[in-house]
Amino acid sequence: MEIVVFGAGSLGSLIGGLLAREHRVTLVGREPHVGRVRESGLRVAGTFDLTTHPDARTDAPESADLALVTVKAFDTPAAAEALAGCDLDSVLSLQNGVGNEATLAARLDGVLAGICTYGAQLVGPGEVACTGVGEVALGPPGGGSSAAADRVGETLRAGGIETTVATDIPRRLWEKLAVNAGINPTTALARVPNGALHDGPVREVAAEAARETARVARGRGVDLGEEDAVAALDDVVAATAENSSSMLQDVLAGQPTEIDAINGSVVEHAGRPVPVNRTLAGLVRAWEAANVRDED
Repeated sequence: MEIVVFGAGSLGSLIGGLLAREHRVTLVGREPHVGRVRESGLRVAGTFDLTTHPDARTDAPESADLALVTVKAFDTPAAAEALAGCDLDSVLSLQNGVGNEATLAARLDGVLAGICTYGAQLVGPGEVACTGVGEVALGPPGGGSSAAADRVGETLRAGGIETTVATDIPRRLWEKLAVNAGINPTTALARVPNGALHDGPVREVAAEAARETARVARGRGVDLGEEDAVAALDDVVAATAENSSSMLQDVLAGQPTEIDAINGSVVEHAGRPVPVNRTLAGLVRAWEAANVRDED
């Protein structure tokens, strides 16, 4: 199958590199990473030890059977615009936050929602490390089942990606948001790995951010219990204890974070007080204002 991965950062490179063992994959990303992949292939290290040879470029191809969207949430409108000129059968978002699928669906057909729990870190041009093997869960954005979701699920499984085609994607998306709302800003602000949330001083801050997110989800008709959200957070902390969260990686690199799509999204959808998420969002935004420069 022809697969285009739009957003060849850490996660996109890892998933694209693994799928390239079985499928024809094109990574769309930035130089010098894509140039090194074209020249020497993509090195996948960490949990894996292999080199694959996907195509790599800085713009979208003219056609593909499937597009995997792995850009940061703030780049979703640009991804939709770029992929609108690509003849596609299906589009799968594997992004943080909620609402990316609606943004993509405004320009693209066949959009599916997905959640990916693989850990990834871009080591340097042409090399990505897998910091934890996870799975992909996918399905129609509104829940239920579809033939398109089944086809995409089979495609990912054929490429060696552990994949579940799920009928409860809205709940899974909000559960992931609760986990990210707890882990990402606390580890980024404290400059600690995920494992520090097991029983450290920011443990309850992270847990309360997850509980607030669950309350917001229920207010929007999604059946997510507060302690279920905290249990999911604890599971991820245990499984990724040595990992640096994506937001911590962004902060250490001086790059914009996804705070608006994570804690900011909780605040936006709340309709009720969510003081922990509001405070975390404000603190990370203050850091961005002082430390991230407009590349333009």
